[in-house]
Amino acid sequence: MKLLPLWLVTALLHGYIAARTISGLQASAGGQWLLLGALALSALLIPPALFGLRRDPTARARQLMHGVRWAGLLFLGLFSSLLVLTLARDALLVVLWLVNGLVPGWLLLAPWRTVSAQAVLLLGLAVTLLGFWNARRTAVVRRVDVPIKGLPAAWHGFTVAQISDVHVGPTIGRGYLQRIVSRVNALQADLVAITGDLVDGRVSELAAQVAPLAGLSSRHGTFFVTGNHEYYSGAHAWIDELRRLGLTVLINQHVVLSSPSVPGQVSAQLVLAGVTDYSAGHFDAAHASDPAAALLGAPLDAVRLLLAHQPRSAVAAAEAGFDLQLSGHTHGGQFYPWNLLVRMQQPFTAGLHKLQDLWVYTSRGTGYWGPPKRFGAPSEITLLRLVLV
Repeated sequence: MKLLPLWLVTALLHGYIAARTISGLQASAGGQWLLLGALALSALLIPPALFGLRRDPTARARQLMHGVRWAGLLFLGLFSSLLVLTLARDALLVVLWLVNGLVPGWLLLAPWRTVSAQAVLLLGLAVTLLGFWNARRTAVVRRVDVPIKGLPAAWHGFTVAQISDVHVGPTIGRGYLQRIVSRVNALQADLVAITGDLVDGRVSELAAQVAPLAGLSSRHGTFFVTGNHEYYSGAHAWIDELRRLGLTVLINQHVVLSSPSVPGQVSAQLVLAGVTDYSAGHFDAAHASDPAAALLGAPLDAVRLLLAHQPRSAVAAAEAGFDLQLSGHTHGGQFYPWNLLVRMQQPFTAGLHKLQDLWVYTSRGTGYWGPPKRFGAPSEITLLRLVLV
């Protein structure tokens, strides 16, 4: 969508919110103009916040655009809640109007209009402020045990620290990512997995912001698979950059890990495979996601783990014979009502689920996309532990 049509649509939706709420507030003229001005500023800033500048010729322009994007994305979070609440308010008022028509005089509609208009603004602001705090704090650690049938004793207790969907970009930078790295390192995991959507921007823009990833530490190293946002941001350049930082990027490939030698235990192998994003083939035919190809040449008797950005890779993963798939992409919905829409596209929204013999863990994400807002879907760093059944 080009910028001008998006401005028009945004202006119309903000106009709807203004028309339906301001008249019911019974606020002073000054208060009404203040609210109207805030909505107008929101409508003005949201489109360029979503698109950014196609060309940044000067440092001053980049700095200005950074401020515009921050403000616009904050407004986007508030606007989304106000729009949903305004629609809900109108639905409520229609019901009350029908009830009043059936039982005349039973309800006084004027007080309902005022109270509901105030509730839209107060709830919208409260949800946005709480959502901002949830989004900007460092993700908490979520510990999950995954029971694997027939897991060799040598792999019992093996831990994977998963981060996903950080979305380094307009409002997430080096400091935010460094805090994540420090928290992951404190877990002393056997392996670190990054399941895509790490960035929203080109290597030339964000290389310095992503540099803390070089400091990730674990017994077997850090492994990465692409998400859809890598392909929006120049996937090939990012693959090269992440490899330069010391990460292992798996493109429909696998590595074989050997269990530590323990007296009295039989040595065993674990296959860690990674596929490109489910939609990668639309961007580069050579990157078409293929869980079966990722296992070619792998030992048949090994435990099999798959890193796949989108949960909907699970059908092919189950057919290929994987034991566990780690995914992200959904953000757990991030905030209402997007959690309802995610379920229409993905088989799993968040948490641990079973598909045939395959366990699928879907992370709610470690950062956020778009507005700095999380409500009802907190971010997470996941520490998964393989356990004997």
